[in-house]
Amino acid sequence: MNLEDFKNGQILIIDKPLNWTSFQVVNKLRWVIRKKYNIKKIKVGHAGTLDPLATGLLIICTGKFTKKINVFQAEKKEYTGTFTIGSTTPSFDLETSINETFSTNHITEKRIKETTKLFLGEIEQTPPLYSAIKKDGVRLYELARKGETTEIKSRKVTIYDFEITKINMPNVEFRIVCSKGTYIRSIANDFGKSLDSGAHLSQLRRTKSGDFNVDKAITPEQFIEILG
Repeated sequence: MNLEDFKNGQILIIDKPLNWTSFQVVNKLRWVIRKKYNIKKIKVGHAGTLDPLATGLLIICTGKFTKKINVFQAEKKEYTGTFTIGSTTPSFDLETSINETFSTNHITEKRIKETTKLFLGEIEQTPPLYSAIKKDGVRLYELARKGETTEIKSRKVTIYDFEITKINMPNVEFRIVCSKGTYIRSIANDFGKSLDSGAHLSQLRRTKSGDFNVDKAITPEQFIEILG
């Protein structure tokens, strides 16, 4: 690849590392391209945020292809991960500490598998308070980290497939195919409530987005090596 390739538009399929923000990945790749070709500016953007504690598929667009970001964002997504049953956190994942614990003695494997049916199709979902959604120009997670609470409107999302792949209580592994805008953390929280218990998301990986698969992705470090 040369500079003109990046300016005309490239799609980079990146496997986002744990604890990186999506913004950090974009910044790193932009910096590497600028340094390699000794240029001041190059458009680089991502097609769908992954939380810092999530890993997996991040579609990065450069140059003229940044105009395609909205198209890629609208595609179906597939995730795999783990719910931990019996405890909740304010962020619905491990960004914050456990704030409440619940009994799991009444929960059977059969009930766990049957509960997935409640989430199939179009559902109403309230995004987590710890999210990148903006209210009055401020991201919700910034308010949440200051201890401020705010009312969040629910939204309609679609769950196309929800499969339990392994149960080793309190951990339940899953695969979910869903529409744009779905918060898997919210599904974890709501799943716990549906079991008359609690739950939080303890692991998440995005495996597919539209026609793109994480199997074909490279890490930021591998991109740097390829670029030389």
